[in-house]
Amino acid sequence: MHFTIIGAGIGGLTTAQALLKLGHTVRVYEAAQALREVGAGVVLGANAMQALRRLGLHDAVRRHGHPVTSLALLGRHGQVLTQADTAAFTQRLEVDNLAIHRAALQQVLLHSLPPGTVQLGRAFTHFTAEPHAVTAHFADGSTEAAEALLAADGLRSRVRLQLLPASTPRYAGYTCWRAVVDGSSLRLPAGRSSEIWGGKAGRFGYVPLANGQVYWFACVNSPTAANPKFRAFTVADLRRQFAPLPAPVDQLLALTHDNQLLWNDILDIKPLPRFAFGRVLLLGDAAHATTPNMGQGAGQAVEDALALASCLQAEADVVAAFQAFDARRRPRTTRIVNQSWQLGKLGQLESPVLTAMRDAVMCRVPPGVSQKQMAFLYQGEGSE
Repeated sequence: MHFTIIGAGIGGLTTAQALLKLGHTVRVYEAAQALREVGAGVVLGANAMQALRRLGLHDAVRRHGHPVTSLALLGRHGQVLTQADTAAFTQRLEVDNLAIHRAALQQVLLHSLPPGTVQLGRAFTHFTAEPHAVTAHFADGSTEAAEALLAADGLRSRVRLQLLPASTPRYAGYTCWRAVVDGSSLRLPAGRSSEIWGGKAGRFGYVPLANGQVYWFACVNSPTAANPKFRAFTVADLRRQFAPLPAPVDQLLALTHDNQLLWNDILDIKPLPRFAFGRVLLLGDAAHATTPNMGQGAGQAVEDALALASCLQAEADVVAAFQAFDARRRPRTTRIVNQSWQLGKLGQLESPVLTAMRDAVMCRVPPGVSQKQMAFLYQGEGSE
């Protein structure tokens, strides 16, 4: 079959590779004129790395990343609330949790595809459906017909909004800055991802990447989205905001230049009632955009690619395959979206009384609970 994919992000590019390996033809359409090297860090959990291995992409991606071997959640004074050693767990799966620059990941996925597969500067406007085909319409007046259309066009998916006009992004109540800096001078513990829940000061996390680079993120509550106060924030403002937090927060901010800052409100999509609409299927963030609190946004897009390939192998009829994908993927992604939303609310608490209660509870969470959660996330589908 011939597939049209809208969007050349992680989900669209990985899905294109999965379909090509099955012998289908595919064309990916991307509105941007160029896939520029923008973005910050991303963590691909062991679940995503297993999927990439099955798609033949693991080794190429692994070369550009850095293993994450432990996860630490800290209180505002730097005290450990909970800590998980993921190395023993991922060794059993024979893959790492991998921290990688998003731009590097996108370039690896792009270069894995035959030349001409991705068409840039093609802004999708809408689709029209017929009994045996779907036609994509673009802003330049051109069209593309295929047996099926895959929407991988992200949080603000035009395909999804055509199908479900009420499925607009949901503001989580907090806003976030991110950057990737050269942190080699700080000699941070290799493979240790840390996040500090700082109460009124905000929440700050950091993940070592390859070649001494460090990805950091910083979140504060904001009563409104697109807050002009935070839009104007500089590194100096962030250093004042997060001054109460322990090292290496200020040290990482001091290594950051204003032109390195990326700022976005935190948004997701309230879980949808369906992903499959005849010959049209929603994938990745277009289907289940999640807040970043569980580090599974990119991972779930990669899982989608592998799951779709599996469904297409099992079902000759594309409509039936899409329905099987829907039944297979929605329960898992819904659980992740909901858990991530709640975790973000916990992390952003400001009340001294509530944060003290939260921290006390976090310190007493039995290790078995963390192990069960790791199994759910990192063993991938079927681990629920």
